[in-house]
Parts: sequence; structure tokens; C-alpha cells
Amino acid sequence: MNILSPSILAADFSRLGEQIKEVERAGASYLHIDVMDGFFVPDISFGMPVILSIRNCSDILFDVHLMIDRPERYIKEFSDCGADLINFHLEATEDVEGTIQKIRFLGRKAGITISPQTPVSAVEPYLKLVDMVLVMTVKPGFGGQKLIPECLDKVREIRSIIEARGLHTDIEVDGGIRLDNVELALEAGANVVVSGTAVFQNKIYENVKKFKEKMGSV
Repeated sequence: MNILSPSILAADFSRLGEQIKEVERAGASYLHIDVMDGFFVPDISFGMPVILSIRNCSDILFDVHLMIDRPERYIKEFSDCGADLINFHLEATEDVEGTIQKIRFLGRKAGITISPQTPVSAVEPYLKLVDMVLVMTVKPGFGGQKLIPECLDKVREIRSIIEARGLHTDIEVDGGIRLDNVELALEAGANVVVSGTAVFQNKIYENVKKFKEKMGSV
């Protein structure tokens, strides 16, 4: 099943609760939450207090993407504030397997992310240990960028490995995904799609519906 995960990084924060309810009503089943620390990536976004506050207004699955240095330090805190799936960057920690184990121990789904410069070989040993691999299709840390087409080759390679090994690992793509290129991502093998600007600009409800229609056709 193909899943849309709208990124609240592009939402209007003065109306955040209202806009989350709107994407949920439109049929989105995941909500993508980008956490940036100003160290692993240059920007700073938001942290546990924001996640906890919006957890109280929605039952949607919280797809929390940690773009932070040494994420293993904060796994319990993000779990406690309502993350359902915790995705961390392979490049941000020296203890990849230990971080996965911490997420699993807390009963959350575990995801691992690779940036555009990271080869598939780096994430391959962990494919059987995680629920999801997130392939960044832009440089992490900034919204509104254009998709890097070469990153979809990684999606194809990872999908091939997953199928060859009989795994059921999801592949998520994040960065520059719009209505006019979402089918390329799905055809490459992604089944979870993050989109921020293309969802939260203008008519949110209609945008989600259009994405779901497009994603159901592949």
C-alpha cells in the first residue's frame, strides 16, 4: 500500500492543529515531523514540546524524522512524547544497531535514513532490522528543494535488495516530491512519500486527495 506522509515543516504554525486535522480528514495516514538540531543540519525546527502538544489533537501515525546529532541520546524522550515511528540518520551516529534496539525496546517502529551522498551499501546491513528506510531525495535540512533524480536509483537498488531477501521493509522518500513527480518515486520502489510544500500550500484537503489519487494509480 502506498502511504502519504505530509510534512508539517511546510505548515502554517499559527494554525498547526487545524491543518493537521485537515490532512487527517482528507485521508493521510502518516504525519511527517522533521526534527532539526542546528548541528547535524544547519536549521533548527522544533522538538519534544511541539510533538507532545500536537499528539493531543490527533491519532494519526507520527512519522518522526530525527535530523539530529547522536539521536540515541533522545530516543526515549521522543517515544514518550508520542512518536510512533522514529527515523534517524545513519550518518548521525556511531551506534546504528544500538539506536535501532533502543527504538524497538520502547515498542516503536524503527527507521533509518540516508542522505544523498550516502551509498546503499552503508544501509544494506540494517535492512532486516528496521521497519523503514528513508531515502533523502534532497539535501537534508531545508524545505522547498527540488528532487535529485539520481537518488531514485538508490530507491531502485534498495527495493531490489528487499525483494531478493524476502523482507517487508518500507521505503520512504523525502524531498522535492510533488504531484508531477510522485509517480516517478513510486515506480522506483518507494511506498511511503513525504511531501510538505505541495500539500500545505493553498487547499490542503484537495492537495491530499490529489496525492492519494495519483499514488493509488501506480
